[in-house]
Amino acid sequence: MLPDVEQPDAALVAAAQQGDRTAMERLLRRHHPRITAVCRRLTGNDADAADAAQEAMILIVRNIGRFDGRSSFGTWAYRVATNSSLDELRRRRRRSAEPLDDAALPERSVPDAGEILGDRDLLTSALAALPEEFRVPVVLRDVADLDYAEIAEVLSIPVGTVKSRIARARAQLAALLGNHEGRPGRPTSGPDRP
Repeated sequence: MLPDVEQPDAALVAAAQQGDRTAMERLLRRHHPRITAVCRRLTGNDADAADAAQEAMILIVRNIGRFDGRSSFGTWAYRVATNSSLDELRRRRRRSAEPLDDAALPERSVPDAGEILGDRDLLTSALAALPEEFRVPVVLRDVADLDYAEIAEVLSIPVGTVKSRIARARAQLAALLGNHEGRPGRPTSGPDRP
């Protein structure tokens, strides 16, 4: 078998669908970091993200035979991860009405807006404050790096709706993060600032 880097997802999927466990493991290993990142941003804390990512991986293994190739494997995997995250959030709401855990998140290999802003805790809180319909598409765009068509496919909504929701999410994030501009070390807005 070729090294993981050289073998495309489509070939690994075909082999996994034929029962090749090594191919399945390579697919999961390849996509695990981004699936976990998506789950972390959607659920808002490490414990729920770990549960959602684990459930997503189990569902991917169980349902690989159902994957029909109409989308990329990554898009399909992110759809599974998104649904697992939303299910985990519903379970959490049923378990308790406690607020989201805003504990610091461990470092990741996937760069995100929080790292760019330099304040991941603040971004996590702002993302958690967004309604689910806005949080999901912006996470899929900015964390999973999916394009608008892929997000539309994952969420089963039109591309125009994806663009609108991402724009609204970013506006809400800007407003939420803008409330913290006066903090030391953060630029303040004004006529001289973009």
